[in-house]
Amino acid sequence: MSTIRTYQAKVGEVASTWYVVDATDLVLGRLATVIATKLTGKDKPQYSPHVLTGDTIIVINAKSIAVTGAKMTDKKYYRHSGYPGGLTETTLEEQLQKDPRRVIEHAVRGMLPKNKLARHMMGRLHVYPGSEHPHAPQQPKELKVK
Repeated sequence: MSTIRTYQAKVGEVASTWYVVDATDLVLGRLATVIATKLTGKDKPQYSPHVLTGDTIIVINAKSIAVTGAKMTDKKYYRHSGYPGGLTETTLEEQLQKDPRRVIEHAVRGMLPKNKLARHMMGRLHVYPGSEHPHAPQQPKELKVK
C-alpha cells in the first residue's frame, strides 16, 4: 500500500520574485490583503507555513492611497510612551502627511501571522512615498491590484 506524502518546502529551494505595486488611488485594506498574500506565499503551490515562501513587494506612491468613508478623519493610530498619560493619538490624515510608509506597513503587519516569521516577511516589504525606488536592478514585475 502506497502512502501519500505531503510536500514541505525547504529553506533554500523556494525562489522569491520581486513585484512592484503602484498604490495610487487603491483602497488601503484591499491593497494590504494582496500584499499580505504575496508576502506569506499562500498563492504559491509550494507554500509551507514554517518556511519563508513569499515574494518581495515594492510599493510606490504610498502617499496617494485611498480609503472609503470618513476614515481619513475617523481612523486613529495609537502609540504609548510607557509613561503615565503618554498615549498619543494620530489620525490617518496626519499620519499620511507625516510618514505614509507606516500606514501601509501597519495595515500589512496586522494581516500577517503573529510569529517570528512575520518579521522576516515584513523585511521583504519596501514602501516608498513617491514614484521612485532604488530596486531597479532586481527587475521587479508589475503586480496588478483590482
